[in-house]
Order: sequence, then C-alpha cells, then structure tokens
Amino acid sequence: MIFPDLTDAEFRKSSYSGGTNDNCVEVATNLPGLVIVRDSKDPSGPVLTFTPRDWTNFLTSIRANDF
Repeated sequence: MIFPDLTDAEFRKSSYSGGTNDNCVEVATNLPGLVIVRDSKDPSGPVLTFTPRDWTNFLTSIRANDF
C-alpha cells in the first residue's frame, strides 16, 4: 500500500464546524489528485483519502440525503 506524502497538505476546517462543536472535520484539496479528510482534534491521526471525483460524489450524496 502506498501512502501519500501529506507534508504540503493545507487543511481547512469545515464551514459546518462551529467554534464550540467537538465534531470538526478538516479537508485538504491542494494536493494533486487527492482530497484528504481528518479529524481536527487529532491532526496527527488517521486520514481518509479520496479522489476529487469520489469526494464530489460523496458530498453530492450527503446533500441529497442518501445516507
């Protein structure tokens, strides 16, 4: 299994994460061909990786309330 180099990943907090909300998600979209998602409370912990297309499909499904 090949793990991407996340050294240059620029994470931003989700606009749906409030200042006092403990459920915060950060997303990095600046790496070519990857979208990286992590828990803001554990920045050195595990990450989820998506292709941009899969990430768009995931967000579309959420917005359509498919889950």
